[in-house]
Amino acid sequence: MRVLTIPTTLFALLIGLASCRSGAPPSTAAGTVPVPGASPGPAASPNTALEEIKMPETVSASKDGAPVCFIQPTEELRKKLSPEQYDVLVQAATEPPFQNLYWNNHAEGVYVDAIDGTPLFLSTTKFESGTGWPSFWQPIDPGALVLVEDRSFGMIRTEVRAKKSGGHLGHLFDDGPTPTGLRYCINSASLDFVPKSELAARGLGSLLTQF
Repeated sequence: MRVLTIPTTLFALLIGLASCRSGAPPSTAAGTVPVPGASPGPAASPNTALEEIKMPETVSASKDGAPVCFIQPTEELRKKLSPEQYDVLVQAATEPPFQNLYWNNHAEGVYVDAIDGTPLFLSTTKFESGTGWPSFWQPIDPGALVLVEDRSFGMIRTEVRAKKSGGHLGHLFDDGPTPTGLRYCINSASLDFVPKSELAARGLGSLLTQF
């Protein structure tokens, strides 16, 4: 797996992110809270055949320049989410492999953010990775995700967060299948699944053309 680094031009923004990534006291800015390091997830296997695959750029800020300080751990969220969902989405935990809701789901439909219902992944891009977590070779809209360098647990990984809600989704690796060579390794607890037959009723009818 190739090491992803943050561009030099974004280095200064890391200073503003220090309180979010290190567990320092939260800023007074809304939504700026410390985020614990993610629990160890599946490691990417070396794959020299993917040397020409270009990984998405790892960033430390959203495209509008606002610091990625992720998500506020409110009581409202505690009530809305199950304990496991809260641990994963808010505390950046990792659920057990092969013991989660969607790792072996083969139904047609759309996987949405469990916090706000933003469509994130299509079932048509889900594949069997053998890791025990839902894996996708591309998102519906890359702009709906934020990729952040994750140096927790002595590793350098690419964390995947939902840009709109700020929730922790999982990690991105470069050992996926064609056509992208990417593997978005996502926690089931971060997702809700909307079957194809229910898309129109859920206001997601425009995605029916993707099947």
